[in-house]
Amino acid sequence: MPVSPLTLACLVAATLFMAALPIVLYLKLRRPLALDRRDAIAGIAVFALFSMLIERGMNDYLLRMNPTTAAWLQNPVVFVIAGALLIGICQEIGRYGALRLLLKRALSRYPDLPAARQRESVALAYGLGHGGAEVWFAGVLVQLQWIGFAYLEDRGQLGSALSGLPLDTLMRIHLLVVSLSPAAAGVFIIERAAALVFQLGLSVLVWRGVRAGSRLVLPLAIVAHGLLEVPAALTQTHTLPLWVADTIYVVLAVPLAIGLVKLFRRTRQSA
Repeated sequence: MPVSPLTLACLVAATLFMAALPIVLYLKLRRPLALDRRDAIAGIAVFALFSMLIERGMNDYLLRMNPTTAAWLQNPVVFVIAGALLIGICQEIGRYGALRLLLKRALSRYPDLPAARQRESVALAYGLGHGGAEVWFAGVLVQLQWIGFAYLEDRGQLGSALSGLPLDTLMRIHLLVVSLSPAAAGVFIIERAAALVFQLGLSVLVWRGVRAGSRLVLPLAIVAHGLLEVPAALTQTHTLPLWVADTIYVVLAVPLAIGLVKLFRRTRQSA
């Protein structure tokens, strides 16, 4: 069954939009807020190491390599709790460690400013790096793969291109591809944009805690991040419809985005 040109066009447009969003935001805000590219690079590096390598390695171990934990994770409740906490622990430990190092660097550059008064723009640059890396690694690159599958399906070449895969895996991919619609592009934008907002919010939270010398900010960030992952985990266990999870994310992301805009407007005015 061919994939409609409208669906392909919508998927490509949504992917290009989300690929450009963190880059455009950084370039637009770099001068007004004095963003430092090294802060953004730190965010990219932390996501790549702690999410793409450590978190995925732990997932493979728990779900595939360890029969005991794999059996436990067959329980949907255990799967949701463990999955959400694993993401929170890996990413927030990385974020906390990176922002502590960035605070030390900021204090060495601006020794006259106490820790509590160091620039909020560090959190924004770091968050754009961390969240932008998530947009690209967990969103754009995956979406490009599905666009490629849809293109091959439209030309009747999907089966031959993926002939090395087991038949059940090939059939699942085929069913997912033919179910793609223009609405899928909207869902992609909602999910990735909300994730970017959450990463910015978590970066501000951890940065403020690090500046204040709080040790409680790390467990707080882990719990907050874990809770944000629960709706997505529930959709994987088919406990929660996708539209409900996306609605939850919109309800949470919109006021958070408004709060972040107000915060950084104040930061810009005081710069």
